[in-house]
Amino acid sequence: MDQREKTRTTPGPERLPGAELFLRAVDGGLVVSCQARPGEPLDEPHFMAAMARTAVLGGARAIRAEGVEDVAAIRAAVDVPVLGLWKDGEDGVYITPTLRHALAVAEAGADVVALDGTARPRPDGRTLTAMVAALHTAGVAVMADVSTVAEGSAAIEAGADLVSTTLSGYTVASPRLDGPDLRLVADLATAHPGFPVIAEGRYHTPGQAALALQAGARAVVVGGAITRPLDLTARFAAALAPKDD
Repeated sequence: MDQREKTRTTPGPERLPGAELFLRAVDGGLVVSCQARPGEPLDEPHFMAAMARTAVLGGARAIRAEGVEDVAAIRAAVDVPVLGLWKDGEDGVYITPTLRHALAVAEAGADVVALDGTARPRPDGRTLTAMVAALHTAGVAVMADVSTVAEGSAAIEAGADLVSTTLSGYTVASPRLDGPDLRLVADLATAHPGFPVIAEGRYHTPGQAALALQAGARAVVVGGAITRPLDLTARFAAALAPKDD
């Protein structure tokens, strides 16, 4: 039995309906992150909704979306689960940083709300445990984005329904890698058998995504390699540009 089979068969804690819906949909499959950077031509809710529909046609089992307007537009456009977040700021805790952000994302239609799952201080002063508890009281399922095994363990202890490796490489506590942090996926899956670990962060190729499932991930989130045409175009243009002698 491989690690992925272990994580699927080991009993886990009861989770909110949104988390169960998400896990049933994505088990062993692909989640596509449909996000555009501020100022990019595609940074409009209707464009992200079209991107999400396209991703679902291609086989995406769920969509990760950022911002209340994009979450609402995508929720209306697709019939797969939506994993929502709200980025506010650029440093520290900026992924769904406060309870206000999280509740707004849930109200917009997210089945699961993704938030910063690290121990860094939050703008509203709440601990991760207090934030998860408040969201659960409101019936909102939570995915904690983490960067280390210790953060993942703490997020699970705090009550998070899922953990994701999203922040690996983006905190001082985690390694900066060119590719995905497959070791973090494996270590989290080993440390917490039966708990759903979602792989995310710098998955550039289908082969890397497949390795994440082998390492124990329940599903893999892919963003820029699919939904960032500006970056993809720039890579090709740079490869063809004249080289200085």
